[in-house]
Amino acid sequence: MARRAGVSTATASRVLNRSAPVSPELAAQVEHAARELSYVRRRAASARDTGVVAVVVFADPLQYHVDAFHARLLAGLRRALPGSERELAVFTVPRHSRRPPLVRFLCGGHVDGAVLVGPWGDSGLTRLLRAARVPVVALGRPAEPGTVRYVDADNLAGAREAVRRLCLAGRRSVVTIAGPPDTAAGADRLAGYHQAITESGAQPRAAVAYGDFSGASGEHAMLHLLDQRPTLDAVFVASDQMALGALRALRRRGLRVPQDVAVIGFDDAPAAAKARPALTTVRQPVEELGIQAMEFLQHGGSDSLVLPTRLIVRDSG
Repeated sequence: MARRAGVSTATASRVLNRSAPVSPELAAQVEHAARELSYVRRRAASARDTGVVAVVVFADPLQYHVDAFHARLLAGLRRALPGSERELAVFTVPRHSRRPPLVRFLCGGHVDGAVLVGPWGDSGLTRLLRAARVPVVALGRPAEPGTVRYVDADNLAGAREAVRRLCLAGRRSVVTIAGPPDTAAGADRLAGYHQAITESGAQPRAAVAYGDFSGASGEHAMLHLLDQRPTLDAVFVASDQMALGALRALRRRGLRVPQDVAVIGFDDAPAAAKARPALTTVRQPVEELGIQAMEFLQHGGSDSLVLPTRLIVRDSG
């Protein structure tokens, strides 16, 4: 960086560490070079073992607390640390938000590694983490292939199995409430729906409404689909929270589940078994995802991992 700024190493060090006065012109040169190179000042290597692993969740903070997925994931991450002196530091960040102070903290020698959960946007963050030699693993397939190792559930196969069940049961108009299309989970579960509909040949076209994985969005999307296709008799929903919202919408319209409309969700959240009727859903191994992510972080490995899902049949579909 000193070379980029056109100054001596000693001068660059004085500017970055603020250890001695430097002319404003030289300071500006060094700071400009640091920004160009995405330089992050790190602590000494001997202080690297901080005992802290960062879990960065890219989600609306309210949704983070409402969705049981995150609590189950943290339970899995902690389960992989028995007897360890490491602690988890959880940060919630709105999707695609850029948080320079957080990035400086992660890259500044304060954590032993980072688990990224949810869609964090482009690969700039992972590049900075690698440059700072911070081990990183993603929970969920990243939008840009090859940018980081990841652990994920087989969202496509799970969705395909759920929709295939609906088609084989004789449902003639199967629609879907999909997750955000710019998330890997949302895109893969929608692709699984389309594959199963195409393979069945039972209906001429698909029908899709989108939600954000929240219950309110599922309720709104279900009402939209009922208006768009009044004869629908089954819905595959890309998350259990949205499926619970869909059940509320169906009750509002006076429709019976599963007699009039069958419903299948995704996740097997604790609320799925308590719903009325109990929700048929695709179980993803959330706790195991957390365990495997922490194993990757602690012991390395070159390959990503995709874990199988399982259809849990209850009363709704």
